[in-house]
Amino acid sequence: MPDRILLIDPDPAERNRQLVALAEAGFDAEAAAAAEGAFRAIEILVPDVIICDAFLPGTDDLELVWQLARRAPEAILLVTASANDLEAATAIALRGAEDCLEKPLDIGTLRLKLRNATERASLRRQNRLLRWEIAQAIGERPIVAASSAMIRLLKGVERAASGRSSVLLTGELGTGKEVIARVIHSLSSRRNHPFVVVECAKRPAEEISAELFGDTTHGPVSDERTYRGLLLDADRGILFLDEVAALPPSVQDQILRVIIEQQVQPKSAAKSRSVDLRIIAATTHDLESEVAKGRFRESLHQQFESGRLVVPSLRDRREDIPLLVDHFIDYYQRQIAKPVRTIADDALAVLVAHHWDGNIRELENVIEMAVMLTTGDRISLQDLPSHIVCATSPGESSRLDLSLRRARRTFEMDLIRRALRATSGNRTHAAKRLEISHRALLYKIKEYGISD
Repeated sequence: MPDRILLIDPDPAERNRQLVALAEAGFDAEAAAAAEGAFRAIEILVPDVIICDAFLPGTDDLELVWQLARRAPEAILLVTASANDLEAATAIALRGAEDCLEKPLDIGTLRLKLRNATERASLRRQNRLLRWEIAQAIGERPIVAASSAMIRLLKGVERAASGRSSVLLTGELGTGKEVIARVIHSLSSRRNHPFVVVECAKRPAEEISAELFGDTTHGPVSDERTYRGLLLDADRGILFLDEVAALPPSVQDQILRVIIEQQVQPKSAAKSRSVDLRIIAATTHDLESEVAKGRFRESLHQQFESGRLVVPSLRDRREDIPLLVDHFIDYYQRQIAKPVRTIADDALAVLVAHHWDGNIRELENVIEMAVMLTTGDRISLQDLPSHIVCATSPGESSRLDLSLRRARRTFEMDLIRRALRATSGNRTHAAKRLEISHRALLYKIKEYGISD
C-alpha cells in the first residue's frame, strides 16, 4: 500500500482535518493549498498518491489534472469534491485521474480506492515492462490486444513462456505466428539464449536433416554451422519449426527422438551430445487431419497438442485493426519521411470491414503503399487499393462508418451535457471546460438539439 500522500485542498479547515485523518491512518501526508505549491511539493516529496480538490480556485480543472499526471506519472491521482459537485468532478477524473472521492474523506473508502488503484498501477508497470521486453525481441512488429481473441492468446503466451513443454502455434498465413513465438522466447527463462528458425516447407528430407543434425555433405556451405547443425545451435534456447506439417516423416521421427531423449547425434560425429532445447512449431494446417491422413506422426502431434495456441485471423479481431493501422502509419511515415498522421474515417471503416485473406501482412503492405501514395497528412479512401475498396460492400462500410460517427456523437453529447450541468448552464464556462470555443459549443448544442 503506498504511503507518501500529497493533499491539495484550498480550504484550510478541510485540509487540516484530512491531514489529521491521514496521519491517524498511518499515512505520511504533506499538503498544499494551490497548484504552484503542489508542483514544488511533487519535486521534493515524489508522492505515491496525490489527492486533489477537483475545483482549485484560479486553475483550469482539466489542465490541472493533466499537469499533475504529467509531473508525477507514477503517482496515483485521486480528485475530491463535495456531494453536489461529484458528477462534474467524476468527468474531470476521467481526463487523467484514477478515481473520484466525496468530501469529507472516509479513510476506509480511501484505503479501498488506493488498493484498487495500486493494483491497476502495478498492472500498467508490468504492461510497460512487457511491451519493452517484446520490443527488444521483435523490434517494430506490433503486438496489439484490444480484441478478446488476442487477449486470450496473450494469456496463453504468458503461460507458455513459463512452461517447458513444446508449443504449437496454429493460424492462417500472415497472422504473425513467428512474432508470437519470439514473444514466448523473450518472456521465457531462455531469453538470453538462441532463437533458431527452421523453414520446413517444400524441402527434401536429406536437406532438412542435414541442416538440423549437421552434415557437411548436404549443407549449402561447408562451415561450422552446417557441421554442428541447428539443433546444437539452439542448445539452451528455442528451435522454431515454421510450417511443421511439411516436415518429411523421417525427419518427424528424428525430431520426436530429440524431444524425448534431449540427445543429438550429428551424422559426422562418433557419439551423441546432450541438448537442452525447447521446440515451438507453427503451421497453417490442421494437424489432426494430417494425422488422420497418415501424413503426420501422431506421437509427434501429441507432444505439441498440450501446448497448442491459436493465432486468430485479422477478421476475427477487427477491434485491433484501428490500432494496427495507427502503428503502421506511424512506422512508415518515419521510414518514408512523409508527414502522414492519421486516416480518414471512411477509409478506416473500409479497412475494418475488409476480409483480409493475407491478415496482418496484407494490412501492413496496404498501409505502406497508402503512406507512399497520399499527398496530404492523412490517408484517404482514394489512397487505398481499388480491390479493397470495391470488395467492401456499401452496407458493411456504411454500417461501420455510422457506428463510428454514432459513438463520437453520443460521446460529445454526453460531455456537453455534463459540462452544462457542472456550470449551471453557463455556456461560456462550459466551453472553457470542454476546451472548445464558445461559438463551436453553440453550434454543437444546436446540431445535437441539446436544451439547457
